[in-house]
Amino acid sequence: MQTAPDTALGVALNVAGSIFFALMFAYAPLLHALDGGEIYGWRMLLTFPCLTLFILWRGYGGQITALIRRLARERLFWATRLLGAGLLGVQLWLFMWAPGNGQGLAVSLGYFLMPITMVLIGRLAFGDRLSRLQILASLLALAGATNQLLVSSSLAWPTLVVCLGYPLYFWLRRATHTNHLGGLWFDMLLALPVSVHFILSGGEVVGAPGIESSSWVLGLGLLSALALVCQALSAPLLNLSLFGLLVYVEPLLLFLVALCLGESVGPGEWPTYIALWLAVAVLCLEGGLGWRNHRRAALTTQ
Repeated sequence: MQTAPDTALGVALNVAGSIFFALMFAYAPLLHALDGGEIYGWRMLLTFPCLTLFILWRGYGGQITALIRRLARERLFWATRLLGAGLLGVQLWLFMWAPGNGQGLAVSLGYFLMPITMVLIGRLAFGDRLSRLQILASLLALAGATNQLLVSSSLAWPTLVVCLGYPLYFWLRRATHTNHLGGLWFDMLLALPVSVHFILSGGEVVGAPGIESSSWVLGLGLLSALALVCQALSAPLLNLSLFGLLVYVEPLLLFLVALCLGESVGPGEWPTYIALWLAVAVLCLEGGLGWRNHRRAALTTQ
């Protein structure tokens, strides 16, 4: 069971991860010499060693060792890890492909809708309980999703991939007890061959004509590693429902990035985003109240 300090730390790490993800979303169009697949490939190839060094530095190697032992003991564990690697790989590819192909708003909307499915999975599969403010935030998100369906009569495929695929991935990690940095490292390891294929098929390498500086590509790996590490470290400190609700912070930032990249919102879609922004405000209010109560309790015990 998570304690108040653990939850506060988890919230801080999660928000930091969202900021790094938004920076990476804005960063992708700068690599205009590469297509979405190549950007995804370089992101994975450069992120993996950064993640490996962080795991060794912080002493999380035992998580990887435990996973290797499970491969020998559990017959279906290979299948769950391959499924997890596939689900993660699709999401990371879509994230790098969307901003350069006019689908930034569709992806951000998927992240806005994802907490609804995350809450349902957390409640039905794991019995997570929601506070009153979390219930209010969920209702506001549901109102926003309903408006979007009324306006467009459908959801774009990137929206559906995000709002359905990511909750399934996080459910799989928790159900298989791999909801930690070691589990993320193993999923990325299994996805590396596909990443290398994207790079080789594109034919671009660091320092090739059209890529102004290798530091641009290397910076992508650093941002990706920071974002994934913050998110992975936050996950064990939060229940699945709260973890899902905090995802609101990231799409709000992605939405702003998409607007800066030239995409636009139709008049009928603004109620959707207003409702979702109110949901974010409710979560911020809950976080502030929880932190204040924790500090007050800490002072009284001194």
